[in-house]
Amino acid sequence: MPESTAIGAERFDRLDALRGVAIVWMALFHFFFDLNHFGFIHQDFHGDPLWTAQRTAIVSLFVFCVGLGQAVARDRERGRSHWGGHFWQRWAQITTCALLVSAGSWLMFPRSYISFGVLHGIAVMLLLLRLTAPAGRWLWLIGLLALLMPMWVQHESFDSRWINWVGLVTHKPTTEDYVPLLPWLGVALWGQAAGQWALRHRRLLLSAPLSPALSPVGRPLASLGRWSLAFYMLHQPVLIGLVAGAAWLLRPAG
Repeated sequence: MPESTAIGAERFDRLDALRGVAIVWMALFHFFFDLNHFGFIHQDFHGDPLWTAQRTAIVSLFVFCVGLGQAVARDRERGRSHWGGHFWQRWAQITTCALLVSAGSWLMFPRSYISFGVLHGIAVMLLLLRLTAPAGRWLWLIGLLALLMPMWVQHESFDSRWINWVGLVTHKPTTEDYVPLLPWLGVALWGQAAGQWALRHRRLLLSAPLSPALSPVGRPLASLGRWSLAFYMLHQPVLIGLVAGAAWLLRPAG
Protein backbone atom coordinates (compact mmCIF):
# COMPACT_ATOMS: atom_id res chain seq x y z
CA MET A 1 0.00 0.00 0.00
CA PRO A 2 1.52 3.35 -0.98
CA GLU A 3 2.36 5.90 1.72
CA SER A 4 0.86 8.80 -0.21
CA THR A 5 0.60 12.01 1.78
CA ALA A 6 -2.40 13.46 -0.01
CA ILE A 7 -5.27 15.46 1.46
CA GLY A 8 -8.10 15.20 -1.01
CA ALA A 9 -6.70 16.82 -4.17
CA GLU A 10 -3.74 18.19 -2.19
CA ARG A 11 -0.52 16.27 -2.66
CA PHE A 12 2.50 16.54 -0.43
CA ASP A 13 5.21 15.64 -2.92
CA ARG A 14 7.80 17.59 -0.96
CA LEU A 15 7.33 15.39 2.09
CA ASP A 16 7.32 12.26 -0.06
CA ALA A 17 10.53 13.41 -1.78
CA LEU A 18 12.19 14.07 1.58
CA ARG A 19 11.29 10.56 2.65
CA GLY A 20 12.68 9.35 -0.67
CA VAL A 21 16.01 11.05 0.07
CA ALA A 22 16.19 9.14 3.36
CA ILE A 23 15.40 5.87 1.56
CA VAL A 24 18.11 6.33 -1.09
CA TRP A 25 20.69 7.40 1.48
CA MET A 26 19.82 4.38 3.63
CA ALA A 27 20.14 2.02 0.67
CA LEU A 28 23.58 3.39 -0.21
CA PHE A 29 24.67 3.04 3.42
CA HIS A 30 23.47 -0.57 3.54
CA PHE A 31 25.16 -1.33 0.21
CA PHE A 32 28.53 -0.34 1.67
CA PHE A 33 27.69 -2.21 4.89
CA ASP A 34 27.06 -5.35 2.82
CA LEU A 35 30.29 -4.85 0.87
CA ASN A 36 32.08 -4.70 4.22
CA HIS A 37 30.30 -7.78 5.55
CA PHE A 38 31.35 -9.86 2.54
CA GLY A 39 34.94 -8.59 2.62
CA PHE A 40 35.00 -6.31 -0.44
CA ILE A 41 35.93 -3.33 1.74
CA HIS A 42 37.17 -3.03 5.34
CA GLN A 43 35.45 -0.33 7.37
CA ASP A 44 34.48 0.11 11.03
CA PHE A 45 30.75 0.77 10.80
CA HIS A 46 30.36 0.78 14.58
CA GLY A 47 33.21 3.14 15.48
CA ASP A 48 34.25 5.26 12.49
CA PRO A 49 32.53 8.70 12.62
CA LEU A 50 32.23 8.62 8.82
CA TRP A 51 29.66 5.84 9.18
CA THR A 52 28.21 6.46 12.64
CA ALA A 53 27.41 10.09 11.79
CA GLN A 54 25.71 9.03 8.57
CA ARG A 55 23.66 6.46 10.41
CA THR A 56 22.52 9.09 12.93
CA ALA A 57 21.61 11.50 10.13
CA ILE A 58 19.66 8.86 8.18
CA VAL A 59 17.64 7.74 11.21
CA SER A 60 17.02 11.36 12.20
CA LEU A 61 15.66 12.16 8.75
CA PHE A 62 13.45 9.07 8.76
CA VAL A 63 12.03 9.74 12.22
CA PHE A 64 11.54 13.46 11.54
CA CYS A 65 9.54 12.50 8.44
CA VAL A 66 7.40 10.22 10.62
CA GLY A 67 6.48 13.23 12.73
CA LEU A 68 5.80 15.37 9.68
CA GLY A 69 3.66 12.61 8.20
CA GLN A 70 1.58 12.33 11.36
CA ALA A 71 0.90 16.08 11.31
CA VAL A 72 -0.32 15.73 7.72
CA ALA A 73 -2.37 12.64 8.53
CA ARG A 74 -4.14 14.35 11.42
CA ASP A 75 -4.82 17.37 9.24
CA ARG A 76 -6.46 15.05 6.71
CA GLU A 77 -8.60 13.49 9.43
CA ARG A 78 -10.22 16.74 10.57
CA GLY A 79 -13.79 15.98 11.62
CA ARG A 80 -13.09 12.26 11.84
CA SER A 81 -11.63 9.97 14.47
CA HIS A 82 -7.87 10.29 14.83
CA TRP A 83 -7.76 6.60 15.75
CA GLY A 84 -9.58 5.35 12.66
CA GLY A 85 -9.11 2.19 10.69
CA HIS A 86 -6.46 3.57 8.34
CA PHE A 87 -4.15 4.40 11.24
CA TRP A 88 -4.45 0.92 12.74
CA GLN A 89 -4.02 -0.73 9.36
CA ARG A 90 -0.78 1.18 8.76
CA TRP A 91 0.39 0.53 12.33
CA ALA A 92 -0.24 -3.20 11.91
CA GLN A 93 1.78 -3.23 8.69
CA ILE A 94 4.75 -1.51 10.34
CA THR A 95 4.57 -3.76 13.41
CA THR A 96 4.41 -6.90 11.27
CA CYS A 97 7.39 -5.74 9.23
CA ALA A 98 9.32 -5.01 12.45
CA LEU A 99 8.75 -8.59 13.59
CA LEU A 100 9.91 -9.89 10.21
CA VAL A 101 13.07 -7.78 10.49
CA SER A 102 13.77 -9.33 13.91
CA ALA A 103 13.26 -12.82 12.53
CA GLY A 104 15.39 -12.23 9.43
CA SER A 105 18.21 -10.60 11.36
CA TRP A 106 18.22 -13.46 13.87
CA LEU A 107 18.83 -15.90 11.01
CA MET A 108 21.75 -13.84 9.68
CA PHE A 109 23.13 -12.36 12.93
CA PRO A 110 21.98 -14.64 15.80
CA ARG A 111 24.26 -12.92 18.32
CA SER A 112 23.34 -9.36 17.35
CA TYR A 113 19.86 -9.65 15.88
CA ILE A 114 17.58 -6.62 15.80
CA SER A 115 15.22 -6.64 18.76
CA PHE A 116 14.31 -2.94 18.59
CA GLY A 117 15.34 -1.23 15.38
CA VAL A 118 13.90 1.64 13.40
CA LEU A 119 10.59 -0.04 12.52
CA HIS A 120 10.05 -1.16 16.13
CA GLY A 121 10.76 2.39 17.25
CA ILE A 122 8.42 3.91 14.69
CA ALA A 123 5.59 1.55 15.72
CA VAL A 124 5.78 2.77 19.32
CA MET A 125 6.36 6.40 18.32
CA LEU A 126 3.25 6.45 16.15
CA LEU A 127 1.10 5.67 19.18
CA LEU A 128 2.79 8.34 21.28
CA LEU A 129 2.61 10.91 18.48
CA ARG A 130 -1.15 10.41 18.30
CA LEU A 131 -1.48 10.83 22.06
CA THR A 132 0.69 13.95 22.25
CA ALA A 133 -0.51 15.70 19.08
CA PRO A 134 -2.98 17.95 20.95
CA ALA A 135 -0.05 19.45 22.91
CA GLY A 136 0.60 21.81 19.98
CA ARG A 137 3.54 24.12 20.62
CA TRP A 138 4.40 22.19 23.79
CA LEU A 139 5.62 19.43 21.49
CA TRP A 140 8.87 21.37 21.10
CA LEU A 141 9.53 21.25 24.84
CA ILE A 142 8.40 17.63 25.23
CA GLY A 143 10.65 16.69 22.32
CA LEU A 144 13.60 18.49 23.90
CA LEU A 145 13.07 16.61 27.17
CA ALA A 146 12.94 13.31 25.26
CA LEU A 147 16.23 14.17 23.53
CA LEU A 148 17.97 15.10 26.77
CA MET A 149 16.59 12.38 29.04
CA PRO A 150 19.18 9.69 28.09
CA MET A 151 21.94 12.16 29.01
CA TRP A 152 20.45 12.74 32.45
CA VAL A 153 19.22 9.26 33.35
CA GLN A 154 20.94 5.93 32.76
CA HIS A 155 20.61 2.80 34.83
CA GLU A 156 21.86 -0.72 34.32
CA SER A 157 18.35 -2.08 34.92
CA PHE A 158 17.56 -0.76 31.43
CA ASP A 159 20.42 -2.75 29.84
CA SER A 160 18.37 -5.94 29.46
CA ARG A 161 17.21 -6.73 25.93
CA TRP A 162 13.64 -6.81 27.29
CA ILE A 163 13.70 -3.17 28.41
CA ASN A 164 16.59 -1.49 26.54
CA TRP A 165 14.05 -0.23 23.98
CA VAL A 166 13.33 2.63 26.41
CA GLY A 167 16.82 4.00 25.77
CA LEU A 168 18.07 4.77 29.30
CA VAL A 169 20.90 2.22 28.99
CA THR A 170 24.39 2.48 30.42
CA HIS A 171 25.90 1.10 27.20
CA LYS A 172 24.67 0.43 23.68
CA PRO A 173 23.52 -3.18 23.24
CA THR A 174 25.14 -5.51 20.72
CA THR A 175 22.70 -5.38 17.83
CA GLU A 176 22.68 -4.59 14.12
CA ASP A 177 20.15 -1.78 14.56
CA TYR A 178 19.08 0.07 17.70
CA VAL A 179 16.56 2.93 17.65
CA PRO A 180 15.28 3.23 21.24
CA LEU A 181 12.32 5.36 22.22
CA LEU A 182 14.61 7.87 23.90
CA PRO A 183 16.06 10.02 22.46
CA TRP A 184 14.49 9.34 19.04
CA LEU A 185 10.96 10.17 20.16
CA GLY A 186 12.21 13.72 20.54
CA VAL A 187 13.07 13.89 16.84
CA ALA A 188 9.62 12.56 15.92
CA LEU A 189 7.92 15.07 18.22
CA TRP A 190 9.86 17.91 16.64
CA GLY A 191 8.83 16.62 13.22
CA GLN A 192 5.19 16.66 14.29
CA ALA A 193 5.56 20.13 15.82
CA ALA A 194 7.20 21.42 12.64
CA GLY A 195 4.47 19.86 10.51
CA GLN A 196 1.68 21.36 12.61
CA TRP A 197 3.31 24.79 12.44
CA ALA A 198 3.83 24.58 8.68
CA LEU A 199 0.27 23.42 7.98
CA ARG A 200 -1.09 26.26 10.10
CA HIS A 201 1.20 29.11 9.03
CA ARG A 202 3.21 28.14 5.91
CA ARG A 203 1.22 25.39 4.25
CA LEU A 204 2.96 25.78 0.92
CA LEU A 205 6.23 24.67 2.52
CA LEU A 206 4.73 21.18 2.45
CA SER A 207 2.01 21.32 -0.18
CA ALA A 208 3.59 23.39 -2.96
CA PRO A 209 4.55 21.41 -6.09
CA LEU A 210 8.16 20.48 -6.62
CA SER A 211 10.00 23.16 -8.53
CA PRO A 212 10.47 22.44 -12.26
CA ALA A 213 14.24 22.49 -11.83
CA LEU A 214 14.06 19.70 -9.25
CA SER A 215 11.31 17.66 -10.89
CA PRO A 216 13.58 15.26 -12.82
CA VAL A 217 15.05 14.12 -9.50
CA GLY A 218 12.26 15.11 -7.13
CA ARG A 219 9.44 13.20 -8.78
CA PRO A 220 11.20 9.81 -8.71
CA LEU A 221 12.15 10.48 -5.09
CA ALA A 222 8.54 11.37 -4.23
CA SER A 223 7.29 8.19 -5.90
CA LEU A 224 9.85 6.16 -3.97
CA GLY A 225 8.92 7.94 -0.73
CA ARG A 226 5.29 6.89 -1.11
CA TRP A 227 6.41 3.24 -1.07
CA SER A 228 9.06 3.59 1.64
CA LEU A 229 7.95 0.65 3.80
CA ALA A 230 7.94 -1.78 0.87
CA PHE A 231 11.32 -0.47 -0.27
CA TYR A 232 12.72 -0.78 3.25
CA MET A 233 11.66 -4.41 3.50
CA LEU A 234 12.93 -5.42 0.06
CA HIS A 235 16.15 -3.49 -0.43
CA GLN A 236 18.40 -5.41 1.95
CA PRO A 237 17.47 -8.92 0.76
CA VAL A 238 18.11 -7.72 -2.80
CA LEU A 239 21.41 -6.02 -1.94
CA ILE A 240 22.63 -8.94 0.17
CA GLY A 241 21.72 -11.34 -2.63
CA LEU A 242 23.63 -9.29 -5.20
CA VAL A 243 26.71 -8.78 -3.06
CA ALA A 244 26.71 -12.42 -1.89
CA GLY A 245 26.37 -13.55 -5.50
CA ALA A 246 29.29 -11.38 -6.53
CA ALA A 247 31.37 -12.77 -3.65
CA TRP A 248 30.56 -16.32 -4.75
CA LEU A 249 31.43 -15.61 -8.41
CA LEU A 250 34.70 -13.92 -7.53
CA ARG A 251 35.91 -16.41 -4.94
CA PRO A 252 39.16 -18.16 -5.81
CA ALA A 253 38.78 -21.48 -7.56
CA GLY A 254 39.47 -24.55 -5.52
